[in-house]
Amino acid sequence: MAGELGGGELEGKVAIITGASSGIGEAIARLLAREGARLTLAARRKERIEALARTLEEQGARVLAHPTDVAEQGQVEAMVKATMDAFGQVDILVNNAGIMPISPLVEAQVDDWSRMVDVNVKGVLFALGAVLPGMVGRGGGHVVNIGSLAGRRPFPGGTVYAATKFAVRALTAGMQLELSAAHGIRVTDVQPGVVETELMDHIPSEPIRQGFADGWRERRKLDPEDVARAVLFALSSPDRVNVNEILIRPTDQTT
Repeated sequence: MAGELGGGELEGKVAIITGASSGIGEAIARLLAREGARLTLAARRKERIEALARTLEEQGARVLAHPTDVAEQGQVEAMVKATMDAFGQVDILVNNAGIMPISPLVEAQVDDWSRMVDVNVKGVLFALGAVLPGMVGRGGGHVVNIGSLAGRRPFPGGTVYAATKFAVRALTAGMQLELSAAHGIRVTDVQPGVVETELMDHIPSEPIRQGFADGWRERRKLDPEDVARAVLFALSSPDRVNVNEILIRPTDQTT
């Protein structure tokens, strides 16, 4: 029913969410819409984000679905421009898009390594570069980077993926130093452990993929909604509060 959403913690805010077609990105979109934010959903899968946009609009949200490959700077800039045209501002950027085609280093899957850097690191930078002038001009904003527990420690087979998430952690820390006190832009790195998403489907190595599935068959993973709630906690904190890092593991995760 129209009118079900709105009136929440983020009423009047405009948020861009990359990787919004499934998993954590979709969960963040649903929660932020429920809290009153106007949204741009950015992802490569046009049909998925358009379907989500229709659902949220039926519930009273204002939503723009904009197909975007974050590894392509021109597409990211066009998406941000479309957001500005539709809503007039960008208050929140959630850099969620990411891929994880992990494999042992000795397999030298250089194309996969390159794509991870393009999406997981350069995608964050492209989005930041596109929204930053507006945030600086308005004297505020909030950038949330969805990092990973892997950004604190590598794991066998995931060395390059971990390197991209270490980069995100370093970027977030540097962004806080340069942007927060000087320009009122808050920054947060949310670092989930194992989450029930499609990310594991990216793993090209059958032994690694099957080993992970076997290892988690009897253990509880995080739900995407758990990560979304962590994001909302940071976003809805008072302006004087800058929640820089949130590390969130499943209770059943031993590492």
